[in-house]
Amino acid sequence: MLGILNGRVYDPAHGIENQIQDIWIKDGRIVDPGEVDRQKARIIDASGLVVMAGGVDVHSHIVGSKVNAGRKFCPEDHYDHVRARSSFTRSGVGYTTPTTFVTGYLYAEMGYTTVMEAATAPLVARHTHEELEDTPLLDKGIFVTMGNNHFIMRAIQAGEWERARDYVGWLFEATRGYAIKVVNPGGVENWKWGKNVSALDDDVIGFNVTPRQIVQTLCRINDDLGLPHVPHIHGLRLGQAGNAATMVEMIEALEGRRAHFCHLQFLSYDGEGGRMRSGAERVAAAVNSHANVTVDVGQVVFGPATTMTSDGPLQHRLHQLTGHKWLNDDVEGEAGGGVVPMAYQARNPINAVQWLTGMELFLLIDDPWRVYLTTDHPNGGPFFRYPQVIKLLMDRDYRAEMMATINPRARKGALLADLDREYSLYDIAIVTRAGTARALGLKNKGHLGIGADADVTIYEPLDDPEAMFSRPRYVVKGGEVVVQDGELLQERPGRTLYVRPDYDPGIRPAIKKHFEETYTIAFENYPVQDDYLHHGEVIPCT
Repeated sequence: MLGILNGRVYDPAHGIENQIQDIWIKDGRIVDPGEVDRQKARIIDASGLVVMAGGVDVHSHIVGSKVNAGRKFCPEDHYDHVRARSSFTRSGVGYTTPTTFVTGYLYAEMGYTTVMEAATAPLVARHTHEELEDTPLLDKGIFVTMGNNHFIMRAIQAGEWERARDYVGWLFEATRGYAIKVVNPGGVENWKWGKNVSALDDDVIGFNVTPRQIVQTLCRINDDLGLPHVPHIHGLRLGQAGNAATMVEMIEALEGRRAHFCHLQFLSYDGEGGRMRSGAERVAAAVNSHANVTVDVGQVVFGPATTMTSDGPLQHRLHQLTGHKWLNDDVEGEAGGGVVPMAYQARNPINAVQWLTGMELFLLIDDPWRVYLTTDHPNGGPFFRYPQVIKLLMDRDYRAEMMATINPRARKGALLADLDREYSLYDIAIVTRAGTARALGLKNKGHLGIGADADVTIYEPLDDPEAMFSRPRYVVKGGEVVVQDGELLQERPGRTLYVRPDYDPGIRPAIKKHFEETYTIAFENYPVQDDYLHHGEVIPCT
């Protein structure tokens, strides 16, 4: 049992802003004070301290085959965050792509307790789950890539959306996944032929379907299955000048259905060719006028990064532009991907545009409940740079200082210089906790109400937001204090969150036939067994 007394509570899910309150914890949950024997409870005096729910990251790349490829690609990355084995922790390393153990430690030491792995091909889900089990202190889940899946596209081509729906239901059973992920729909498949898609109504080679049909069908399926999170969409023409117009068209193509667009910054550029400029104003206007849409920003932070995505053609283009080493791969009948190391530089005109585009999106999207803090780790920079992004959002003078350092070409005509908005602590609690938990459909996360998971972060209210959010005074995970004054006190396993939607099992013979005809792996060997989820928890569908 644990009591957190007299803290300045920020709990936007319940409209609580800077109110002095006590929080009581028992058996890993926040409970009514009457359920606790105060004489036996450990007491934390939080007088003068800021109390929030544990951080919830809606989009990060922390485990899986592409992350491991990034680790292998960048041995120089292993010189940072070196952790020796201790009496309760395990050794590890890594800056842009930390090893599993270090990932859990760094997130927890920053006050985050729940993180979603943003893209896993179904075929490699088993390995991803092995790494999730290896990642301590965090509750987590995986988004399953479906936007270039052969079975789904053939069902769309035949006009059999129910067949596609039942296959998606089976995929969740087979992968122990949490949400539908769509990456460059149709473009990853076309890349197998050395091509891409650039518009919503382009043809996917060999399937006679379009990106528009893929997105609309998966959104319909998501609603029908009642999944807790909406389709998590990586749009078309990522990283290309002029993609802002395409992004607006994708939002409109939803026709009112709910969806989440990830790392929006990389999809919000105007201009053409090498003359890229921010298109944040028009994209933010589209988000503001479509209440069915949520987004995360994918903010670029200057310094080392490792780009990794299921968008193979993008990675090849990035390799050509930078000359950096490059990996591309193809996941049979399902997905593809690539890895390119990166370093964002303030004086680079393109990198500068990327940085200010993200900032403009944060400040131009009106509702903090629909825009969330991410760096698309490690694509825009590592997750442990979030405190710097928070400072940029809360301090316009600091933004001005940073803007003065970027390439003058990028600054010319940028809206950012005229945006005076500053996020409050209440806003930060939304974009890092309450909003992300709500978007994920995690009813026990992101708030401090009765029945919530006892994941709590306590901060000292420093004048410097970066320092404040870099080093919490306390972090509580599942009712246990795991971090105190920035130091890890214990290691404990987190849970793997997944869904089990209802579907017609009569689809299985058709899926088995599909495997026999197209896969190199047997149908029976494909599903992830429950043995791989030692700490699994099913999140209900509606």
